[in-house]
Amino acid sequence: MWYHTVMKQMAEIKKRFEFLSSILDERGRRLLAAAEALTLGERSIAIVSRATGMSRAVIAAGVAELRGEAADTESAAPGRVRREGGGRKKTTELDPTLVRDLESLVEPVTRGDPQSPLRWTIKSVRRLEEELKKMGHKVSYRTIARMLPEMGYSLQANSKTLEGADHPDAMISLSTSTKQQKNSLAQAIR
Repeated sequence: MWYHTVMKQMAEIKKRFEFLSSILDERGRRLLAAAEALTLGERSIAIVSRATGMSRAVIAAGVAELRGEAADTESAAPGRVRREGGGRKKTTELDPTLVRDLESLVEPVTRGDPQSPLRWTIKSVRRLEEELKKMGHKVSYRTIARMLPEMGYSLQANSKTLEGADHPDAMISLSTSTKQQKNSLAQAIR
């Protein structure tokens, strides 16, 4: 009986949460989950956590905030979800030599007009990730892909490096050459 009651409560919580979560910010979702937990009673945080996918610690922080027990409930500026300085620090703040080392890896293979503000590199972000990890940096290829445009690099290659077998003019030339060779071979056989 208890199990069925909990499963029904979880389904109802999940449905309400899905309706509202897309229009709420991080703080609103936390407080909604906390309000749900406060209405349930025993094991409420665990039940709400399973229903919403939010961590128990986040829900417990929301409960404390609703009860007025949180230390800094009003410390976030109006219009902000977190206090100034809250959240994850940028990788470049945690690893000050990262930008310099990334620049040293891309500078020798930089393409583009040196006078132009747009530069690009022929190294892939995954290759750069491998090389930076060998240098002792903890960085992902996604972070590198975000950093390169900030450093003035484009991730797209110069059109000359894209030319080749896939270029339409090259394909026309190849097919024309192939037809000429077949015609020459047919005439030689006659």
